Amino acid sequence: METTDLAAGRGAVGIGLAVGVVVVGVLIAAFALGSRRVRRGDTARPRPEEQPRMPEGGPVRETREQREPNEMPRSDRRLTPHEMDGRGNSGTRTGTSQERPRWDEGSSGGFGSGGPGTR
Repeated sequence: METTDLAAGRGAVGIGLAVGVVVVGVLIAAFALGSRRVRRGDTARPRPEEQPRMPEGGPVRETREQREPNEMPRSDRRLTPHEMDGRGNSGTRTGTSQERPRWDEGSSGGFGSGGPGTR
């Protein structure tokens, strides 16, 4: 019965290790060069005179108002989104009533909350 030595010799292991070290070195160099190129392409930090300034009338305040949707345009045929005002988005306007909607008395306001459901 003949036996075959399947283990690699010392030369093959050394060559495989050297190839692995070279591949790792090439990958590290490629990463370093790529990150330098990306960093070079970044815009410079803004100078102090390029920083945003406060508006003339002072800081802009939050506006609270009740909004309601605009009416859908009347048409004899079905409108596609690009034919609507606002590029398919439904516009809004200031609501006629500026009173905040409140929950009914005795109602929790949630579905399935376990409340009695009736008054």
